[in-house]
Amino acid sequence: MRHTLTRLLPVLVLSGCAQFVQTKSRTQQTLRPPSSWVQASERNHGKISAGWLDEFDDAVMKRLVVEALDNNPAIGAAAARLRAAQRGTIGTRAALLPSIRSSLGGSRAVNLAGDDSADFSTNLNLSLNASWEPDLWGRLRDLNDASRHNLGAAIQDYRGARLSLAANTARAWSNLITSEQQLQLAQRTVDGFQKNLNIIERNYQAGIPGTPALAVQLSRTNVASAESVLEQSKLNRGEAARDLEVLLGRYPSNQLKAMPALPVMKSSVPAGLPAQLLARRPDIAAARHDIYAAAKLADAAQKSLLPSINLTGSSSSNQERLRELLDPQNLVANIAVSLSQNVFSGGTLRADIAANLALNEAVLLDYRQIVLDAYREVEDALHAEESLKNQAIHLNTEVKQASLAEKQAEQDFSEGVDGIDIISVLESQRRANVARSSLIILQNNRIQNRIDLHLALGGDFFTKEPTK
Repeated sequence: MRHTLTRLLPVLVLSGCAQFVQTKSRTQQTLRPPSSWVQASERNHGKISAGWLDEFDDAVMKRLVVEALDNNPAIGAAAARLRAAQRGTIGTRAALLPSIRSSLGGSRAVNLAGDDSADFSTNLNLSLNASWEPDLWGRLRDLNDASRHNLGAAIQDYRGARLSLAANTARAWSNLITSEQQLQLAQRTVDGFQKNLNIIERNYQAGIPGTPALAVQLSRTNVASAESVLEQSKLNRGEAARDLEVLLGRYPSNQLKAMPALPVMKSSVPAGLPAQLLARRPDIAAARHDIYAAAKLADAAQKSLLPSINLTGSSSSNQERLRELLDPQNLVANIAVSLSQNVFSGGTLRADIAANLALNEAVLLDYRQIVLDAYREVEDALHAEESLKNQAIHLNTEVKQASLAEKQAEQDFSEGVDGIDIISVLESQRRANVARSSLIILQNNRIQNRIDLHLALGGDFFTKEPTK
């Protein structure tokens, strides 16, 4: 057998090498990041990481995010799947090592004698079987590396899920505060309009000059409209509370209490460099792992054309010769060597090679798209940051002036100033309330956009990489 294997081995190796013309898999990421964010001012600089909640002066927000990360069922399920993925890598590592199996069998027999006596006999057999495929060409190492990179991608996906959950929790908290503020404003508006209606109806019935029927009708319209807005505000507030409670892993009972004011952003945005974004953002890091995993799978597929060697050994014994079972000489005497080489499979192997090379190319293009999307998200958020800041300046001025106009109209009407009637008062009140509502929405939009920016950057503005 040894002489036969010696003659066959060169033939199989040469046959495999004749078929093996390797196409180089690709891991190069050619997208060049810009030196700085276009939408960031030149004087801004900084780095990005995972402690972005410190940018908001809100201890309750931080506490709720921690609660969500600890109790959210979806993130708990993601953690369990990650643990399963970690266990799944054991198989590819084990393929590099010998495999040993044991089996135990036994039998019991009885021999009946003519004198009604019985003779019992017991036979036990123990066997060991070992096999090992030497990784001559590195195919098994490629598969192990691919499995390792798949696990790396899964870890980054889990980190991304945690970051997304933290962002969604912070958003939901901001939405709850906003809905509470809108509810309080709606209630004050109803109370104010109802008070006006009572005065206008009393003056109209008393025939006081300057109180036409139109004023009564407009005042009733304002009250009805305000009451409708109040009901919608109650609905929105309940939905916002239940959304946050579900994220926290609580029963959606609408029992969460909101703070009276939105979180305060401590500082302006020091935009980081795109190169740092590529190193830290979870979905981009996962995409890099996908590239290397696909490349290793493509390499392993091509090496499947080469011959493989498998060593097997076995040893067995019964209870009378149990010591011989682990005798090295006995094991060596039963070692067998097998060589295998694919000769014809209808093009299956080459099709598999072509498919893996195509997937390698696909993940490279996916990576490019993910990076471009990340750039766009950051630039959009930076642009919106500046735009919303400018809108806030104008809207604060509008609220201030509308409030002054409201007070002035009420004062002029009470003093009987010519040209100021109750309709002017009602219109000034309506405009002031619309401006106040718009300012509440804009303030929330600024918080939401800042959260979106941290999500797009993959964390805060200062630390290069996550600590865990």
